[in-house]
Amino acid sequence: MAADEYSEPGSQAADTETTDSAEVSPELTPVSTKADKAKKTTRKGLRFNRFFTADGIHPYDAVEWMHYDAIILNAEGGTVFEQNGVEFPAFWSQRATNIVASKYFHGQLGTPERESSLKQLIGRVVGTMAQWGIDGEYFATTEDAEIFSDELTHLLLHQMVAFNSPVWFNIGIAGERQQASACYINHVDDTMSSILELAKTEGMIFKWGSGAGVNLSRLRGSTEKLSGGGIASGPVSFMKGFDAFAGVIKSGGKTRRAAKMVMLDIDHPDIVEFIESKAREEKKAWALIDAGYDPALDGEAYSSVFFQNANHSVRASNAFMEAVESDN
Repeated sequence: MAADEYSEPGSQAADTETTDSAEVSPELTPVSTKADKAKKTTRKGLRFNRFFTADGIHPYDAVEWMHYDAIILNAEGGTVFEQNGVEFPAFWSQRATNIVASKYFHGQLGTPERESSLKQLIGRVVGTMAQWGIDGEYFATTEDAEIFSDELTHLLLHQMVAFNSPVWFNIGIAGERQQASACYINHVDDTMSSILELAKTEGMIFKWGSGAGVNLSRLRGSTEKLSGGGIASGPVSFMKGFDAFAGVIKSGGKTRRAAKMVMLDIDHPDIVEFIESKAREEKKAWALIDAGYDPALDGEAYSSVFFQNANHSVRASNAFMEAVESDN
């Protein structure tokens, strides 16, 4: 699972409550203080110097802006997404324009709340972050806050850096959880309540646009006995349920797949079944395709088999690797 940030699950994503955030101006990057302090008032905090920007010139005013139609077509030529008249810098490619407009602009298409300019998107995110820094007294002066805001705006505007998707989905949206981590590492114990709680936690993480990873090695193997009689289901069986939830919960409410990783230790009793699980399901998908079912990624063939929504990774110990090297 590609992810540029990891975080332990907690109050940020594990329940269903939302955290309100202050409304942010859609056009400009706002920077204000709690009180009417002088601009040069200095306190202990972060200091910034201008590198890409100039004092008195907003980064938006330093580039040429154009209006485009953002349209994405499928392989058959049908329209998957369309938003006309979106505003982007003249040096942005059509592909970059299409992706940002379709994936990261907030609001329902055709409503006044829908974002239509990169200025609104960057202003929402950077303005919120700058205001958090001011409220938390992170900056030495309000001038440092303005420099931080302008420099970060420039970097994003010129495609020199980019935030992960949860930042664009959530930050600065009133009433939305301000979830910014790309991936959460979860924990599960060998109890039914813990297994079901994991399903809930992962579902809420996917809802707010982030990915999730978990090591299932604590779960008993499929040949081990239960205290009340019977045999344990094993981690691969429960993985089918987790995989199904990941497939139906669109990440961040967008039309993109959830990002999920499942790990199992090399010495787990079900490690061979785990390693072979994806290959077995792939053969089923091929059989369905040969029978005439849609072979597309989201087509009926692949949506009918398991383990299409997660990366499976084997966790190898040093002892195992040393045994391999020594052929022992």
